[in-house]
Amino acid sequence: MPRPLTTIEERAQLLANGEACAAGQSIDPLPVVRLFTPDAHATWLLAALDPADGDTAWGLIDLGIGMPALGTVKLSDLAAIVGPRQQPVLRDLHFRASRPLSAYAQVAQLDGSIPD
Repeated sequence: MPRPLTTIEERAQLLANGEACAAGQSIDPLPVVRLFTPDAHATWLLAALDPADGDTAWGLIDLGIGMPALGTVKLSDLAAIVGPRQQPVLRDLHFRASRPLSAYAQVAQLDGSIPD
C-alpha cells in the first residue's frame, strides 16, 4: 500500500493556508510538504490546499527540466504518477522548511531547480 502524500497534520496546515488565501489574506507561507519522484527528478514544495476541493495544492513545482515555477497540482494526480522505474511520488519524511515559499521560488528560478 503506498504511503499517503501528506500526514493528517500536514493536510490540516495546507488547508489552513488555503483558507487564508481564499479569504483574501496576502500570505507567504512556509512550504508544508516536499514531494518528489525518486527516479524522475520532479519535486513539489506544497504550501496550501484549496479548501473548496481539498485536492488542488499550490506551491513550487519543479518537473526537472530547469524551469521551476509557482503553480497548482492535484494531489490525486500526483498519487497516480509513477516514474520510469515504476516508483511512485514520495513524501520527504525529513523535510523541514527553512524559509517562506517565495524565497524557495527565488532561489529555484536562479538555480533552475528547487534546492534541497
